[in-house]
Amino acid sequence: MIRTYEALYENGVIRLADDVRLPEHTKVYVVVPEAVEESDYRINSPRLVHPHQAADFVKEVVEEDSDVSPR
Repeated sequence: MIRTYEALYENGVIRLADDVRLPEHTKVYVVVPEAVEESDYRINSPRLVHPHQAADFVKEVVEEDSDVSPR
């Protein structure tokens, strides 16, 4: 027999209505009508394959001459 119950998903837990009781380890199927997928795009910082090459990326700060007049 198949029964359908409405539930809410909150904080990683599927909550059935308080009056619904299922035996432990009951196999269930979750159907999500009109599901909205959140994008999983991430911008990760680059990682060096060879960390000893980090010295190649050291930045140098060069100050400009303050006596330069604007054009």
